[in-house]
Amino acid sequence: MEIILKQDVNGLGHKDDIVKVKNGYANNYLIPQGYAILATESAKKVLAENIRQRAHKEAKIRQEASALAAKIEGITVKVAAKVSESGKVFGSVGTIQVGEALAAAGIEIDRRNITLEGGEAIKELGTSAASVKIYKDIKAAFNVEVIAAE
Repeated sequence: MEIILKQDVNGLGHKDDIVKVKNGYANNYLIPQGYAILATESAKKVLAENIRQRAHKEAKIRQEASALAAKIEGITVKVAAKVSESGKVFGSVGTIQVGEALAAAGIEIDRRNITLEGGEAIKELGTSAASVKIYKDIKAAFNVEVIAAE
């Protein structure tokens, strides 16, 4: 069954994408929850007109996202954490702390868009890789340096 997504759905697609899903998934979950509508001919025409009108706005958003990605790309963010005498971090450094460190550097990013190397929190001193999803397909990689708090 073809449907038009009304909002982003993880693992399926972005807003206004036309996707094929199984009938039960569409009829029992996506459509009742308001995540999608049926992709009829008239709905596709309305979607095409909306996309055409939104193209100019999207170009501006993409330009801003690219500028932010260029600003983030390759920087090193320092995060202070309490450590034991052997150099192990008490607890861990997660996306919350990395997001706060980026905010302190003047870059506001939602922490849910930050991905740490290996998908897990950082538990040792040193430098680790991370990336941030800024817009649909625009990502930026940066480094996170965990240092000992004083």
